[in-house]
Amino acid sequence: MSTVAASSSENDVRTELTPDQHHHDRRWWILAVLAISQLMVVLDGTIVNIALPTAQQALHFSNSDRQWIVTGYSLAFGSLLLLGGRISDYIGRKNALIIGLGGFAVASAVGAAATNFTMLVAARTVQGAFGALLAPAVLALLTTTFTNPKERGKAFGIYGAVAGAGGALGLLLGGVLTSYASWRWTLLVNLFFAAIGILGAAMLLRRDHGVDHDPLDLPGVLSATSGLFALVFGLSHAETTSWTNHYTIGSLVVALVLLSSFVRVQRRTKYPLLPLRVVLDRGRGGSLLAMLISGSGMFGVFLFLTYYLQETLHFSAVTTGLAFMPMIVGLTITAQLSNIVLLPKFGPRPLVPTGMLMAAGSLYWLTKLGIASSYMAHIFSPLLLLGLGIGLVFAPAINTATAGVAAHDAGVASASVNTSQQIGGSIGTALLNTLAASAATSYLVGRAPTALNLQLASVHSYTAAFGYSAMIFVAGALITAFLLPSGAPHTTNSDLALVGH
Repeated sequence: MSTVAASSSENDVRTELTPDQHHHDRRWWILAVLAISQLMVVLDGTIVNIALPTAQQALHFSNSDRQWIVTGYSLAFGSLLLLGGRISDYIGRKNALIIGLGGFAVASAVGAAATNFTMLVAARTVQGAFGALLAPAVLALLTTTFTNPKERGKAFGIYGAVAGAGGALGLLLGGVLTSYASWRWTLLVNLFFAAIGILGAAMLLRRDHGVDHDPLDLPGVLSATSGLFALVFGLSHAETTSWTNHYTIGSLVVALVLLSSFVRVQRRTKYPLLPLRVVLDRGRGGSLLAMLISGSGMFGVFLFLTYYLQETLHFSAVTTGLAFMPMIVGLTITAQLSNIVLLPKFGPRPLVPTGMLMAAGSLYWLTKLGIASSYMAHIFSPLLLLGLGIGLVFAPAINTATAGVAAHDAGVASASVNTSQQIGGSIGTALLNTLAASAATSYLVGRAPTALNLQLASVHSYTAAFGYSAMIFVAGALITAFLLPSGAPHTTNSDLALVGH
């Protein structure tokens, strides 16, 4: 009798453990689903940009309105990320992923069918809102699925490559779709990504019921969301007008007040939206700062090098996208190498600053561009170096920023990573646009506005932006060398349970 009971008990145990083990066995397929989902979000930061002139002609909106196609997405995405992270903790990451993918797809379809400017802006804004739910869920699922340090390195290397190279891939895909299909396909393509993501999530992920059912921190939600909205709006307004514009100044002052209020609320409330322990950890805080700084520097490359390739070298949209391939290749190589081999041995301190110095060197190299420069002689090698450097920054920083975080904080910790990169990109774009415009104006002082001088002024503005971006990366190298700890990021298996356990 006891033998039968024991045998029955063993069968029960096997039956009980099989689903978890099955989930674990499918972890690399889960990674593929998460990478596709994240790629969709990152692509949309740049894929529509190349299509904007064509969309503008089709829908008959002005140059001043055109910026809102990009800004609407950025405002919703950047301001709602922290809330999206907490929602994913509350309703479950699988639910958040599927809802985010579905909402993003519907918004993309509406945008592709847009018949006027208002319809397109509304669709892009809704895209950003669902992206703010989707992106933290992706990284939280990655964090809680891969807890083995060696496997975690591979997984985060892939994620880091997607996060870093997605913008450049967006330029390539946007150019191909706009040139050979229609600007509407830059939005419709999201339906394919979303369909794969939803199907994969439904089949591979076990349904979880959320890990954080604490009451929602409404004062924190309001102050964080409003503060981030005001910050992104102010930076976007500075990009299109000036830093001295009263709307720009007012928005940035409001952002400062609201975000300072948010920090005070988080220190006092019992159930904070963003527990300060998440960002005050030395490794995590340093990694978030690394994401913000590298986001600021990288967006300058995408923006001004795209201008240079198209306006000075007269590359087509497709050729411009292909021109960024050396960066993507370099980034993919070092993202894997750094997370699998180097990070477990040395920790983030030597890797991230080294990567930033490599990026700074590549950008300084690009300051030598002129109107007669060629791609292979003057751009190929700096882009490859930039990719190698960024790979040493992104993958280790993302891994370190999410390592050892408690399971119920994984969503909001992941949101912090995305928020840092998004805000960094907004700061970099606004700041570098202003500095580049000032450089062009200064160059023309005392010179006749001939076609040649105007072209030289444009190139001078681009190289000035590369120089300022290089300085951003040098400053980042010094800051992260001081802040980041040595030694491998620690993961605590008691804190990081596999999704669905």
